[in-house]
Amino acid sequence: MVKLTRRGALMGGGALAALSACGQKTVVPALAPTTAATPATAARLDGTAMAEAIAAGETTSIEQVSAAIARAQAVNGQINAIASEIYDIARAEAGHTTAGHFQGVPTFIKDLHNWKGAPTYFGSRAFKGYMPGKDDPLPAKWRAEGLVVLGKSTSPEMGLMASTEPLVTGETRNPWDTTRIVGGSSGGSAALVAARVVPFAHASDGGGSIRIPASTCGVFGLKPSRGQLPAHDGPNGPPVDISVQHAVTISVRDSANLFRDTQTNDGTYPPLSADLQPLQRRLKIGFSTDAFAGTQVAPETKAALEDVANLCAGLGHEIVPYTPSFSGQEFLDKFLLYWAAGAADFAQQASAFSGKPVGPDIVEPWTLGLTNMFIARKDEMDATVAWLKGFESQYDSGFTDQSIDVLLTPVTGSPAVKLGEQAPTVAYDTLYNRVVTFASFTAPMNVSGAASMSVPLSWSPSGLPIGSMFSGKRGDDQLLFELALELEAARPWADRLPGVVAS
Repeated sequence: MVKLTRRGALMGGGALAALSACGQKTVVPALAPTTAATPATAARLDGTAMAEAIAAGETTSIEQVSAAIARAQAVNGQINAIASEIYDIARAEAGHTTAGHFQGVPTFIKDLHNWKGAPTYFGSRAFKGYMPGKDDPLPAKWRAEGLVVLGKSTSPEMGLMASTEPLVTGETRNPWDTTRIVGGSSGGSAALVAARVVPFAHASDGGGSIRIPASTCGVFGLKPSRGQLPAHDGPNGPPVDISVQHAVTISVRDSANLFRDTQTNDGTYPPLSADLQPLQRRLKIGFSTDAFAGTQVAPETKAALEDVANLCAGLGHEIVPYTPSFSGQEFLDKFLLYWAAGAADFAQQASAFSGKPVGPDIVEPWTLGLTNMFIARKDEMDATVAWLKGFESQYDSGFTDQSIDVLLTPVTGSPAVKLGEQAPTVAYDTLYNRVVTFASFTAPMNVSGAASMSVPLSWSPSGLPIGSMFSGKRGDDQLLFELALELEAARPWADRLPGVVAS
């Protein structure tokens, strides 16, 4: 057996040994260590270890960027997770980025968000040719941390779908089974991380879009509490602020370090601890495998979550039944009308940019169906917005009334379904039922602003990942990170690799 040096592991194989060794030697302070630090092997290598090695001069940014580009080129033909690539720009920037904690580490930005120098399609044919003039707020923080962006990861049109099969770039395929979906809307990012192209990638979540693809692709994804990380330009957000941005990662510590480096620190929340440790206190965990609106949940998903509940009990946590403090059917109706309003607004933006009337040649049938739903019910919007604004207290009462610290549920109603079942061209009524059955657990945390995460602790009998969703209240981000570190140590996942893997 060939013995890999740490540099060799970072390079990702002998085929890359001839790559240029130029790059920066700027040393920055080490990222916060954790007792769950990942070993420096090719399978488990994370962005924190990569950044430390670059800063120490053990490798260079150009080596790591070139290796990541080679990995992307090796597997993207199988998974189709890249909406656009800017490899020449990335090579030129490697070694010359801002001296932040993640200086020189390669990554991707989700196609719904702007990165200066790369096109943004918003997952839509209508926006082909759009080149933003500046970064969006969270990507700007990533640039300040010295990250090197290789391109944009795929997303469904405007993130409106739980599967990443947009007409503009085609279907993104799951590295665990390329006949299956990757989830949405951060599907391309999750696929690239699962295939070990990059250690982490940018993601956003307005109704489950970090946690759903994290679950279906077997990676870690934390949805921050509302206001913890930058999400919007300017002080005024939407009427009900449901969308946040962060990342999908292999290791928990990468997620925590990215969170810490981009946290707004405006006084709303305390800064994430600089010495984050696995959870020490024991929790009372509310547990349910029933979908909030009563939709069907697959037997393998229920079995996986029951196993995780037993894992938590074995770690000393108290597991108790959870009953929702709100009507799941009422929530679903209000949320989807608000979601449809967003689709209608996007359709108008697509029309304005393309110069064409709203129709099937510029936006997808799913987007048009949601738009028509909004038009038919727009008189209900004021009451809907008021109801959603009051939902946080309803959600929180389930924790106080039942004296629980954290909620444990599935992320989705089943493991990844077959490609085409949730394609945007499926008849609207059929697709509606499929989407609300699959994406059946995540949206309440968006409306309440709560912290929530998908942890890759289970696989189905056929080998598909099944994430476990742990959710707290708004501001419980550190608690979830501490719990995630404990679970990562108890049941490590980083060495479990899909069939399509670049390492």
